[in-house]
Amino acid sequence: MPEIICVSPVDGREVARRNTASGTKIDEALRHAREAQRRWAAVPLEERIAAVMSGVEALGAMNEDIVSELALQMGRPVRYGGEFRGVEERARHMASIAPTALAPLAPEAKEGFRRMVKREPLGIVLVIAPWNYPYLTAINSIVPALIAGNAVILKHAAQTILVGERFQQAFDRASLPKGLFTHLLLSHEDTARMLAHGAVDHVNFTGSVAGGKAIEKAAAGSFTSLGLELGGKDPAYVRPDAKFDHAVENLVDGAFFNSGQCCCGIERIYVHQAVHDRFVEAYAELTRRYVLGNPLDQATTLGPMAHLRFADLVRRQTSEALAKGAQGLIDMKSFPANAKGTPYLAPQVLTKVDHAMSVMVDESFGPVVGIMKVGSDEEAISLMNDSPYGLTASIWSSDTDAAEVIGDRIETGTVFMNRCDYLDPALAWTGVKETGRGTSLSEIGYGMLTRPKSFHLRHGV
Repeated sequence: MPEIICVSPVDGREVARRNTASGTKIDEALRHAREAQRRWAAVPLEERIAAVMSGVEALGAMNEDIVSELALQMGRPVRYGGEFRGVEERARHMASIAPTALAPLAPEAKEGFRRMVKREPLGIVLVIAPWNYPYLTAINSIVPALIAGNAVILKHAAQTILVGERFQQAFDRASLPKGLFTHLLLSHEDTARMLAHGAVDHVNFTGSVAGGKAIEKAAAGSFTSLGLELGGKDPAYVRPDAKFDHAVENLVDGAFFNSGQCCCGIERIYVHQAVHDRFVEAYAELTRRYVLGNPLDQATTLGPMAHLRFADLVRRQTSEALAKGAQGLIDMKSFPANAKGTPYLAPQVLTKVDHAMSVMVDESFGPVVGIMKVGSDEEAISLMNDSPYGLTASIWSSDTDAAEVIGDRIETGTVFMNRCDYLDPALAWTGVKETGRGTSLSEIGYGMLTRPKSFHLRHGV
């Protein structure tokens, strides 16, 4: 059977090696999931919520070990403490709104009839999770799917294969029905076959545009519903009335946290000419304070990228921009750990950039950001929309009304003002254009994980 091997970006050691599931094991998991889901859907909502949250608590109890595991698997520094705070926030919010979100919808009363629309679970939800925020992205789908009465099969990324095992341990400790939650080690071919055969009822995928297209192709004709969060090139616009220090600090963090490997991380910044030069100087100065090194060291603030090929992509984009006239403000030699042929990549700030450069239009997903000068809101809006992607966009201003007006014109799933790189579980998490389709979290997210069933009951006859 094919093997899945996780190699650490920290030092090249092999972290884990696992065999993919056999056809027999896959069929068995699907059968158990289908059987367990039918029983689970009949369990009262309050009991489902309690059981799922017990699993979340069991996951939190492992966090001390999980933090160092994450550093080894994908390079995030241990000083940041892992992902459990966000996992808990999202899980608790989705649990708290479930009674309302899943309650029947009742139209205006009509004499002689009882009418309602109930929310029924879809059946089996396949969650295909990425490596960059392996717990946070997975929890977005797993918790509401289970609470809504579905079974869940989790296929986790090869780079963070231990995360899938941790989820399995946590939900096993919560004593969920056998087969209701299953982590399966699947090859791309096995995943495609499952989708082609209509073996699951819904897929939530977070990953590349190419990956999303492959899933759509595999599921064609099966009528399996899809939720796709794909690529991004999230912009920021700094207006003259922005709170300057706040904007600089948060936009540096928004671009370089997790080595820039964030779904909604800042990849391009447009700054009004009135504050541009001052902003660029302050931004570069703060960026130079990062400490690139071993993520297991508490002093490290920037770890390696998750894989050499990701770092090499950013290096190519940066080199192309410099060759076309961009100016790099960060001396890479000031970061001793930075070295070609390794995943260790220092942060870079580029000015004199334009949209003829790949770094301003193609996803980087790494520690590089381009900063462009603009003369007006109108110019900023035009440039922000000049992208095939649309996940989030941030506006930095003291004028809330202006930010909303600008936000109305930006082609994106989420508009931020004076913050970035954050996911609020009370709001719909969604994208436009090649960023994908579908929604997770919020009450709308529950709608993606259930189907409406109408009751039209005539009485008194």
